[in-house]
Amino acid sequence: MDFYVYYKVAPDAAAALAPRVKQLQQQLAASHGVATALKRRPGEQNGMQTWMEVYTGAPSDFAAALEIAVRESGIAACATGGRHTEIFMDLEACV
Repeated sequence: MDFYVYYKVAPDAAAALAPRVKQLQQQLAASHGVATALKRRPGEQNGMQTWMEVYTGAPSDFAAALEIAVRESGIAACATGGRHTEIFMDLEACV
């Protein structure tokens, strides 16, 4: 499974938030074997940046682990309007 987590970030919070998210992703990669990426939509919309965390190759218990890790890290407080998670599977696994 692949997890895509997107949220809005105030530009003045971006510099402090990026290393915290990257640290979280490194911890999850080490503990759950996922590949990670941190992306940002170009430009801003309504004065906000849109960020996306990507976790690929996640095991079946990853949703709970991600939720706990985010809660413990405190990064959710920096996401204006909350974090939104989409989960995708390889097509071959669905048919």
